[in-house]
Amino acid sequence: MLGPRLRSTPTQTHSEGPKQMTAQQVAPSTTAPEGGTHGYMSSKEEYLRRLKRIEGQARGLQNMVHDEKYCIDILTQVSAMTRALESVSLALLDDHMSHCVLEAATTGGEEAQVKLKEASDAIARLVRS
Repeated sequence: MLGPRLRSTPTQTHSEGPKQMTAQQVAPSTTAPEGGTHGYMSSKEEYLRRLKRIEGQARGLQNMVHDEKYCIDILTQVSAMTRALESVSLALLDDHMSHCVLEAATTGGEEAQVKLKEASDAIARLVRS
C-alpha cells in the first residue's frame, strides 16, 4: 500500500446498523512494528521474482492485444496471470497471519484487534475478487 486510504462510507455488522470506522481501523499502520519487519521480508526476493514474472505476463497481454491475437488465447493468458496474482496474494496473507497477526495476538490489546480486523478485511477482499 502506498499510503493510507480513508473510506467515507459506513460499514455494517450483522448485529448493529451502520457505523463510521475510525481512521485507525480503515487505514492501519503500513509500517512494521518498532524494531520489527514485515512478515514477507524473509521471502522478499521470491516475491519480487514472482511479481516481475507477472509484470512480464502483463506486457505479454498488451502485446497480444496490440498484435490482435485470438480472444481465447488472450483470455487464457489473463487467467494464468490472475492465478499468479492470487498465488502471491495467498502467500502474502499467510506470511501476514503467521508473523504480523500472530505477533500482535501474542502481545494482545488493541493492536491485536486491529491486526485481526485487517486480516479479516483482506480475506474478504480476496474472496470478492
